[in-house]
Amino acid sequence: MTAQMLVADAERPREGAEKGKDRKLVDVAVGVLVRPDGEFLLTSRPPGKVYEGYWEFPGGKLEHGESVEQALRRELHEEIGITIGAVHPWKVEMVDYPHALVRLNFCKVFEWTGALHMHEGQLFAWQSLPVTVQPVLPGTIPVLAWFAEERGFVGATQ
Repeated sequence: MTAQMLVADAERPREGAEKGKDRKLVDVAVGVLVRPDGEFLLTSRPPGKVYEGYWEFPGGKLEHGESVEQALRRELHEEIGITIGAVHPWKVEMVDYPHALVRLNFCKVFEWTGALHMHEGQLFAWQSLPVTVQPVLPGTIPVLAWFAEERGFVGATQ
């Protein structure tokens, strides 16, 4: 899996980008939950977080020593109250946000148990293409294009 680089809000300054210093890379595990009918889960960014109210795939930062799968299992349980089955690593994307340089490790998940419960005050929506929720987090937009490509149509990602 090769990581691409997406620059979000390029006109804004980068935090932690002092002259001659590299920005710390933040690894994030992202769950792309897909139901048998093909719909996928998007959640809103919780109140008080950067990009509050933007829609994204659920997940979170890896803690020290955690694998992507371990972090994804922990985060999805903590954030949305489910226990996931098999994790299928899918794609990796680099996003240069103004607040952080992030490596998003996208994993598809087709099986889970438990009812969705938004523990951080976020909203959720099962979506298909084109998505009906707005605004969509910049790092989420390429995933919608990947779905469109997989499903044989283009131009319906938003």
